Amino acid sequence: MSTPDPAVVKAFLLDLQNRICNGLETLDGVAKFAEDSWKREEGGGGQSRVLTGGAVFEQAGVNFSHVTGASMPASATAHRPELAGRSFEAMGVSLVIHPNNPHIPTTHANVRFFIANKDGADPVWWFGGGFDLTPYYPYLEDVVEWHQSAKALCEPFGEEVYPKYKQWCDEYFWLPHRNETRGVGGLFFDDLNKQGFEQSFAFMQAVGNGFLTAYAPIVERRKDTEYGEHERQFQLYRRGRYVEFNLVYDRGTLFGLQTGGRTESILMSMPPLVRWQYAYTPEAGSPESLLYSDFLKPRDWLSL
Repeated sequence: MSTPDPAVVKAFLLDLQNRICNGLETLDGVAKFAEDSWKREEGGGGQSRVLTGGAVFEQAGVNFSHVTGASMPASATAHRPELAGRSFEAMGVSLVIHPNNPHIPTTHANVRFFIANKDGADPVWWFGGGFDLTPYYPYLEDVVEWHQSAKALCEPFGEEVYPKYKQWCDEYFWLPHRNETRGVGGLFFDDLNKQGFEQSFAFMQAVGNGFLTAYAPIVERRKDTEYGEHERQFQLYRRGRYVEFNLVYDRGTLFGLQTGGRTESILMSMPPLVRWQYAYTPEAGSPESLLYSDFLKPRDWLSL
């Protein structure tokens, strides 16, 4: 197995953050990202970039973090107990985009690298990441195109890669207390290292580089779609699912909080406005009802 090179990974991640921010600013056409650099007392730091009040994006955050520590947190050792007691280095780019227009989906993406060290032992390392789409209004064309992009970037790495990581995404972004998926999925992978450093890193790069390729056409297609207060209120209601998942289930959020990460950056994923409504039920035959019946469950989108 090839030797991991954290410096090369970090250089890619910093460049990826720049390119994604530039691409989102171009899509928005008005707002610019503000950068907030921070340091972590226990080791490391990062740079948070947030765009607010844009023509297209109500809020978009694109974070880079690189943190180090003397021991792995509970969120990381829960499924890898052999890592307890090792020092660690973790780096990644994570982003969440909350658009103004309810016809544009919210989206999330991240790519990350972990390495854990112990004197007298080989380092333990892996890559993880993925991206997923959370529409408020059901457009089959958008969802199919999103999954076509995901499948295309996976194909050079093997025919089994897309269905494996698509299923993992469906399972990961599942809200058991709601009995529904958070959205329409995408890709999710973790613990990637069996292919060696170069090949594993290449796949992580493909996912990071493929995000805007998948998302930008959907934004362009939907950004001028008319909407009213009814659609806006449904968007705010459905944003509540994002909050519920991130605060209850998301491993990245738990890892950041347990490692003493910067709270403002970790909770950047929260939507700027959100609401809850008691016992909401969509009107039969409405677009909102179609979202629930046909889109918030795992499906083979590419067969439709």
